[in-house]
Amino acid sequence: MEYHALTMTPWMTGTFWVTMAVLVFAVLFGRRIGTPLGGMLDARATAVRTALDEAAKLKAEAEAMLEDAKRRQAQAIADAKHILESAHEEAERMAEELATEAAATAKRRERMALDRIAAAEKAALHEVRSVAIDVATAAATAALQSGFAADDGAAMIDTAIIGIPAALHQKV
Repeated sequence: MEYHALTMTPWMTGTFWVTMAVLVFAVLFGRRIGTPLGGMLDARATAVRTALDEAAKLKAEAEAMLEDAKRRQAQAIADAKHILESAHEEAERMAEELATEAAATAKRRERMALDRIAAAEKAALHEVRSVAIDVATAAATAALQSGFAADDGAAMIDTAIIGIPAALHQKV
């Protein structure tokens, strides 16, 4: 059979006529089919090119947004550092103010305590004078009532001086 296929003329086989039909079909309808196919391929290429251009534009926008975000982050970090420094300075200032205020309060309280002590000393001195006046008045009254002689004056003064400590300890 192979021999027969080699010795035959080509137009006598079905393969030849199928090939010829395809060639005729391609010549007659090739332009009509090729133009729309080419248009579809051109439209597809244009769509791909547009998508690539849009992707490049989006990439540029994303890079700009990234740079802006990095800049804002750096600014936020700088602001946070500034706020922390300000807070530390404010805390130190407040600590100094509180220490100064505490020292002033301590001095005021010390002054008040000294004033109270001085007032107590003044009251005690006043009380001692009052008791001394009462003792002297009592001694003078006793001396006047008992009638004294001129020679007895020195003895009475000595007696009054000896009686002062006992009179100071008495409650009036």
